[in-house]
Amino acid sequence: MSECLIACRGLYKSYGLRPALSGVDLEVGPGRIVGLLGPNGSGKTTLIKLLCGLLQPTTGRLAVDGAPIGPCTKSVVSYLPDRMYFANWMRAVDLFDLFRDFYADFDYEKALSMCRSLGVEPRDRLKSMSKGTKEKVQLVLVMARDAKLYLLDEPIAGVDPAARDFILRTILTNYNENGTVLISTHLISDIEKVLDEAIFLKQGKIMLHKTVDSIREQEGKSVDALFREIFRAQPMEGGMF
Repeated sequence: MSECLIACRGLYKSYGLRPALSGVDLEVGPGRIVGLLGPNGSGKTTLIKLLCGLLQPTTGRLAVDGAPIGPCTKSVVSYLPDRMYFANWMRAVDLFDLFRDFYADFDYEKALSMCRSLGVEPRDRLKSMSKGTKEKVQLVLVMARDAKLYLLDEPIAGVDPAARDFILRTILTNYNENGTVLISTHLISDIEKVLDEAIFLKQGKIMLHKTVDSIREQEGKSVDALFREIFRAQPMEGGMF
C-alpha cells in the first residue's frame, strides 16, 4: 500500500462555467477515518465521484493508493452513494451474489451477519423495504468488502437520530482497519467522535485539513464548533449558515 492513499494536486472540476472544485491539494494516509465536511453544494460529492472514477477532473492530478484513477483503483475503492441505485425487484441476497461476482474482496457471510445485526431480512425485495432499510442494505454491500478506501457519501443523512449511532458503530466494526474511511456529511456533531481527521470544504476549496486532536488542542473547541465558526464568518450563497 502506498503511504499516501489519496493524493490530489491542483484538482479542478467544473460543470460548464460553474466550478465545483477549485485547486484542491490533498493527501490522506491509510488507516484513517476522515470527515469530509461542508454544507450542501461545497463539492463533497464531486470529490468522492472523482475518487471513484465516476467523473473526470477538468484539470489536475488525482491518485488512489499510488495509481491514477482507473480499473486498478476501482478494485480497491468501496463506494456508498447518497442515493439508492438498484432495481426495486431485487433482493438483498441478489445484490450479494452480484457483488461476490464483481469484487474479489466481498465477504458474503459477513454481509449476511451484518444484515442480522441491522435487522434486515436479506430475502425481502427492495420494493418492500423502507427507505432506511434500503440504505442499510447499501451500507452492508459497501462494508462487507475488504477495501483499501471506503467512500461514504452522507451515510447517516437518511436515518433518524436514534439510528445514527448504530450506523456509525456498524461502519467502525466492519471496515478494513488498514484502509481509510472517508465520510462526507454536514451532520458533524453526529460523527465527530469517530473521526481521526477533518477536512473542511467550502465552495470547492479546502479551508482546513487537520487531525481532530490538533483542532481540539490548538483551537480549544470541538470540530463542530470550529466548523460553525468558520462557515458563519462568511455566509454561503442562498442563506446557508
